[in-house]
Amino acid sequence: MDEALIRSLTPGVLTVLVRRGADFAAAEDAVQDALVEAVRGWPADPPRDPKGWLVTVAWRRFLDATRADTARRRREDRVEEEPAPGPAPDVDDTLQLYFLCAHPSLTPSSAVALTLRAVGGLTTRQIAQAYLVPEATMAQRISRAKRTVSGVRFDRPGDVATVLRVLYLVFNEGYSGDVDLAAEAVRLTRQLAASVDHPEVAGLLALMLLHHARRAARTAPDGSLVPLAAQDRGRWDTASIAEGVRILQAALARDRLGEFQAQAAIAALHADAPTAGETDWVQIVEWYDELARLTDNPVVLLNRAVAVGEADGPRAGLAALAALDDTLPRHTAVAAYLHERDGDLDTAARLYAEAAHKAPGLAERDHLTRQAARLNSRRRERR
Repeated sequence: MDEALIRSLTPGVLTVLVRRGADFAAAEDAVQDALVEAVRGWPADPPRDPKGWLVTVAWRRFLDATRADTARRRREDRVEEEPAPGPAPDVDDTLQLYFLCAHPSLTPSSAVALTLRAVGGLTTRQIAQAYLVPEATMAQRISRAKRTVSGVRFDRPGDVATVLRVLYLVFNEGYSGDVDLAAEAVRLTRQLAASVDHPEVAGLLALMLLHHARRAARTAPDGSLVPLAAQDRGRWDTASIAEGVRILQAALARDRLGEFQAQAAIAALHADAPTAGETDWVQIVEWYDELARLTDNPVVLLNRAVAVGEADGPRAGLAALAALDDTLPRHTAVAAYLHERDGDLDTAARLYAEAAHKAPGLAERDHLTRQAARLNSRRRERR
């Protein structure tokens, strides 16, 4: 079975059923039944028109389920006549699915799960493994999401910003289970970029590519985190970096700056530096200023304080940090780093240990704990 082909055809088959009158939940169930039939029969007898085959089988499954469901008797007039089998229309309706799955009535987690299922073509088991939750829990989440959007029509304009936010959430989930969600987010964003001409879609794709290019260097062989400054840049994916920069430059040339383009510009400056010491921190601060103008996200100002500390010295960074709410996530870790840069090892060690207790994940907690232990060791040696 060509899994990539199946996953690429799934959104189009689903939208055909919805346009014929099936509600989203019933259509999605019928498509999944058709995929099961494909897994059973295609290896021995592959169809000449895979999409047309899937549409025909899925529509029949939908009709069977509708006729058997007494609660849907009133819909029988609409679904009684089955369209004649034939080639499926060569229309890419995937974009409509993005907007449907990113419906504002859904919670972010439900929108992400529904996008991975309906657009990404992943199974419930794969999504559950990626999120490290029981399959039954994920099945309930997806079922609730499908019920929520079942009555939504496809003729309503979608919000690109909401779709991009969902894809960004998928990317930030990182790498776990047997599905690499970061790689899946890149694939989905490429698909979206091919469907809609929007500079922020290009900006998000560039951002993902530039961050994903550093993946191999982000962790040591023992699984511990490797900070950006300490990463082996020879392990970065130069092809992905070049593609990301090219996409970003084309987006910026349209002079419609958005937050994802600004973030991608910062990532590009990091990727462009041959060594950590050659990073253009002054220009990075300028891009953070642009990003702060575009968004009210306080994390932007937190990251800007780090950049200021690199461009103008740690005390300037600490001054910028002092203006921010100290309850911000990772505020303590940033303070520890800047105090270490300023030579105050006692304060830095204490703050690293404090930040470790607040860390949201095990890898980050272990990294901060090691930083505190390293500074405590240096302090003992100096005594």
